Amino acid sequence: MTLRVLTVNPGSTSTKVSLFEEEESVLSLEVRHDKETLAKYEHVLDQLPLRRDTVRTALHKAAHGGRVPRLSAVVGRGGLLRPMSGGIYSVNDAMIADLRSARFGEHASNLGALLAREYSLRDNVPALVVDPVVTDEMRSVARVTGLPWVQRRSVFHALSQRGAARAVAREMGLEYERSRFIVAHMGGGISIGAHDRGRVVDVINALDGEGPFSPERVGSLPLITALGLVLQQKHSVRELQELALTKGGLWAHMGTNDLREVLEACDTGDEKAALVFDALSYNIAKHVSSLAPALLAGPDSRLDGVVLTGGLSRSSRLVASLRDRLEFLAPVSALETDEMRVMAEGAWRVLRDGVKPVQYTS
Repeated sequence: MTLRVLTVNPGSTSTKVSLFEEEESVLSLEVRHDKETLAKYEHVLDQLPLRRDTVRTALHKAAHGGRVPRLSAVVGRGGLLRPMSGGIYSVNDAMIADLRSARFGEHASNLGALLAREYSLRDNVPALVVDPVVTDEMRSVARVTGLPWVQRRSVFHALSQRGAARAVAREMGLEYERSRFIVAHMGGGISIGAHDRGRVVDVINALDGEGPFSPERVGSLPLITALGLVLQQKHSVRELQELALTKGGLWAHMGTNDLREVLEACDTGDEKAALVFDALSYNIAKHVSSLAPALLAGPDSRLDGVVLTGGLSRSSRLVASLRDRLEFLAPVSALETDEMRVMAEGAWRVLRDGVKPVQYTS
């Protein structure tokens, strides 16, 4: 029987759906959601009908007017759950409960497992998540902050980063599990990971406000200044969270979260746009460089490469600027991870190779 795997990837500004028949991608659909539409929803969970429509549209396209094909498995992007090691997880009741209640935080990726469960029930097939964003392999030393009761946590684009690092390792004739890379996923949010022989031992966590500003996020801010915003009491806590995660970065500076529009403004001689673009590149490079100590300590230490991935890696100008700033560390590679295929590969390991998915516990 032909293996058909549906993959669903809800992001902060888009929903991607792909259908694979064996190794071949027979359908790939990406629907972008404008900020005005998403702003109408108070909670991420409220977006479920909107995202569901994208999946339904994709399946009808795959049917070509006939019956929707029977699936073998459905894979959703893993959302904000309890910290866990990387791997393949079954979407079970405990996972659904934590995502619906936003127990560990709100993010569009929370909808991935919910949609996977819905569409898996139709054909009574496995619903899975692969390398969720809460993959946690951080060293203890990386968790410590200046306040004993505040610890750093591991939340990053694990699926994208691991997929990109594995691809670059193959190109270099290396094994990912024996290599060391710093990987930056550059999308609506920017997360950066130190990959040490298969484990991600430190991350710059964009969801908690760490790292460079991005198309939508404010990134690291001067602490005392940020506290002043809270003390002014002009905004609720929720409004400040929205400002930090969806209304900062390029959006705050330029009124757009599209880097292409910023570059078009640069080409017309817009000095503000040129400064903001240069600052984006500078901040990304600065935070990538900050993870070098995680990989360059000890007698056998080395850094095999810096890997740039995510939607912003499509920009040749941004990649060129980052290469100029980062090649002193190691060779710089840029590629856009095919997250949908990486997700499908997780299902294939279950369906073909007999890998047993891990059961999530709350």
